[in-house]
Amino acid sequence: MFNKIVPRSEDYAKWYTQVIRQAEMADYAPVRGCMVVRPYGFALWENVKEQLDSRFKATGHQNAAFPLFIPMSFIEKEAEHVEGFKPELAVVTHGGGKKLDEPLVVRPTSETIIGYMYSQWIQSYRDLPVLINQWANVVRWELRPRLFLRTMEFFWQEGHTAHATHAEAKEETLRILDIYTDFAVNEAAIPVIPGRKSESEKFPGALTSYTIEAMMGDKRGLQAGTSHDLGQNFAKAFDIQYLDANQKQQHCWTTSWGVSTRMIGAIIMAHGDDQGLVLPPRLAPTQLVIVPITPKNREDDKQAVMDAVAKICETLDGVRYHVDDRHDYSPGWRFNEWELKGVPLRIEIGPRDLQKDQVVLARRDILGRDGPRGGKTFVAIDNVANEVKQMLDTIQADMLKRATAFRDANTFEPTSYEAFQEVVEEGFARAWWCGDEACEAKVKEDTQATIRCVPIAQPDGAGHCIVCGAAAEEIAIFARAY
Repeated sequence: MFNKIVPRSEDYAKWYTQVIRQAEMADYAPVRGCMVVRPYGFALWENVKEQLDSRFKATGHQNAAFPLFIPMSFIEKEAEHVEGFKPELAVVTHGGGKKLDEPLVVRPTSETIIGYMYSQWIQSYRDLPVLINQWANVVRWELRPRLFLRTMEFFWQEGHTAHATHAEAKEETLRILDIYTDFAVNEAAIPVIPGRKSESEKFPGALTSYTIEAMMGDKRGLQAGTSHDLGQNFAKAFDIQYLDANQKQQHCWTTSWGVSTRMIGAIIMAHGDDQGLVLPPRLAPTQLVIVPITPKNREDDKQAVMDAVAKICETLDGVRYHVDDRHDYSPGWRFNEWELKGVPLRIEIGPRDLQKDQVVLARRDILGRDGPRGGKTFVAIDNVANEVKQMLDTIQADMLKRATAFRDANTFEPTSYEAFQEVVEEGFARAWWCGDEACEAKVKEDTQATIRCVPIAQPDGAGHCIVCGAAAEEIAIFARAY
């Protein structure tokens, strides 16, 4: 039997780890700071990849692969970049039993190696734009690991593009931000806030960084994806130039952007409950589990039930389903396992159901009277396929509604710094900010909260900075975050 999971209200961090391990999503590796992504967790990641990859390709991007090892001299070419990443680098100094002439950095991100290659490939304005993405693993030395959220090695996609003008590069940066927002809202059912990072929070070496920020179940923020306008910083560092239509040499304008397996952590924390995972149907590895209930020593009934299950399966075109026919496990045990794994919808079918020509449907996202532990929805066998597809759509929409309502209920608009300090411990604080890094630093020192983003959508007019009272033209989202 599964071990009891600690309630979220008692120990959220422990709940998170227990759910991941007991649901067989991932486990800790023997190398400190690393994780093993198990098949169920990787299947969820594959669905994330498929949805994002199709969006990238629809906007003209192509996939490629670049080396895992990067010469140290490449990392050092862009001063702000190396300064930002230096504490996180894993460096190889020996290979083949010999000391290397130049240390190699295990890929923390690929701006430098890709920048070098672009300098070899781009010669003319006719070569632009270059729109490339890669799916890869990266290494950043992490001292406080947490499965999916912060591990030394993790999986992600990183897009890198080169353009003739800054206007094109900025358009690309915001296009990707829109793609990430669309994916998070419509596939992961997570209501994110797209916005700009502050100068202190931006990507090292970027001109401007954009982000999608989400609220987790413990009311903390999570950066779920980023898109960076790199300006000409990396183009100048790596001499990425092109000959324009007037036969003049110009430096390119570049971008980079990425979503990682941190998105898996976001899905777990945004939707999970005390019973375990609650997965959005569009990403769930298994959307529907069918649990046949077959009394022992009644082979005729068992065969009839399994025949009915086979007929139902023939109608489930386009649905990712699994038949749990482990008859040596009790129905209750199987129900518990699939609830823990967050499968959105369950069908129960036994001899009594066959007599009434029906099945029982149970939604994972609703516990209690209308959920898998309470009231049942009875559906005629001939109508199972239609009902399943409609219910999966309803679950997807309802999960987004609940997550949005939760975020909105825990987002506050304080009018004084004293009130700000109180509410920022309970969720998101929307407040005017003058743009001064000193005010940002004071908030972090006083509350441990940071500016998650300056939202793209801003109110009309102006206000006064929540910290210093000076004139302010932008609202910022402040929160404690992962």
